[in-house]
Amino acid sequence: MQPYELSLTAAADAIRARRLSPLELVDSVLDRIEKTEPHLGAYVTVAAEQARRAAGEAEHEVAQGRYRGPLHGIPMGLKDLIDVRGMATTASSRVRAGHRATADSTVAARLSAAGAILLGKTHTHEFAFGLTTPQTRNAWDSGRVAGGSSGGSAVAVASGTATFALGTDTGGSIRVPAALNGVVGLKPTYGLVPRHGVTSLSWSLDHVGPITRTVEDAALVLTALAGHDPRDPASLSVPVADYRPGAGTDLTGLRIGVPRTYYFDNVHPQVETAVRHAIGQLEALGAQLVEVDIPMTRYIQATQWGLMVPEAGAYHEGSLRTAPGLYQEDVRILLEASELMSAGDYVRAQRSRTLMRAEWARMLEEVDLIVAPSVPMPAVGADEETVTWPDGTAESVSDAYVRLCAPANITGVPALTVPVGHDAAGMPIGMQLLGRPLGEPTLLRVGHAYEQTQPARALATAA
Repeated sequence: MQPYELSLTAAADAIRARRLSPLELVDSVLDRIEKTEPHLGAYVTVAAEQARRAAGEAEHEVAQGRYRGPLHGIPMGLKDLIDVRGMATTASSRVRAGHRATADSTVAARLSAAGAILLGKTHTHEFAFGLTTPQTRNAWDSGRVAGGSSGGSAVAVASGTATFALGTDTGGSIRVPAALNGVVGLKPTYGLVPRHGVTSLSWSLDHVGPITRTVEDAALVLTALAGHDPRDPASLSVPVADYRPGAGTDLTGLRIGVPRTYYFDNVHPQVETAVRHAIGQLEALGAQLVEVDIPMTRYIQATQWGLMVPEAGAYHEGSLRTAPGLYQEDVRILLEASELMSAGDYVRAQRSRTLMRAEWARMLEEVDLIVAPSVPMPAVGADEETVTWPDGTAESVSDAYVRLCAPANITGVPALTVPVGHDAAGMPIGMQLLGRPLGEPTLLRVGHAYEQTQPARALATAA
């Protein structure tokens, strides 16, 4: 096994035991980038020499006994919405041409303090306003979408061109690309991970979180990221936990909600089969399955768009008026549509969110978590714009991919996607775990328990 193939946890163990040096790991990943990047397009920019210098410094620190923890010497990619001092934050848009960040974002600073090594910035759908990331190709099949908007981060992790990465999630933008590329993606509880220094799409829906190869890896990254920052008004003042799950797989006593409504409606049959099989695995580990009805399903799409579009429009109001031609057409149209929405529309969306949060809280009193598909279908072809379901319903690809993820953004509950197999074409399928606010330990415990019953996953084949 080459170093770039190692999970974060395995690489950290090898570095701590002095069986692997940070420089060897970084060089292996950079070589992998050179080989795969022309085919996949995960990165906006790669800072190879900067990464090698940082790896040399990490190697020296480890040799001197100054080991900082499991992220020390581990190479990462950051979605190009996340500020790093002295580097461009382009948001994959011409609007940001010439931009340079003057300070680190909170998450970049925390990862740097933990010893992680930045490889470069990964592509996003322009300003995170989309679910396909057209610049980047799926790590399993370059003719299919990567998912978005954190498509570059997910493809980098899936292809071995980053040991872990950060994404952002406003309507599924961590979980969608993670599911479509066969990796783990975690959207934390709203406010658990600070967003200071991260370009916003929608203030009340935005989250930052890790994309990794294993659930344990995600726990290690979350432990470094979580914690209050007063510069983010939504940041929670809660104790920082050690999110690492235990080694056990016994889920006896855990109540897992299986939706009767919404989450299995208009879902590809191979996705449903794989997810229900994985649910059966959780039951075999001792969990009690409880059927639940998802509340207020008819309002989910309207609430998501009713919050996101006006907030995005407010953020971009100035540049949209002075330089509309610099936006890609799909994003410009969505931003212009925000001007057609009234203050009343936005207030009604906020009221709907308040009611939905209350209903979800009641539902989550009856079960410890919800299990469901992450997305309704595997990655579609890069030129496909709509999907038609067996009942004749036509749906845009973006609406389909956001549909099962949006409830966690609206309510702010944590959500984790875990790979649970592949379809007949070899494309990954993801299962989503949704928990109570600050219920990350439970999600990570269940996801890790499931992973331990499965064979080790290989890197993506398209790379």
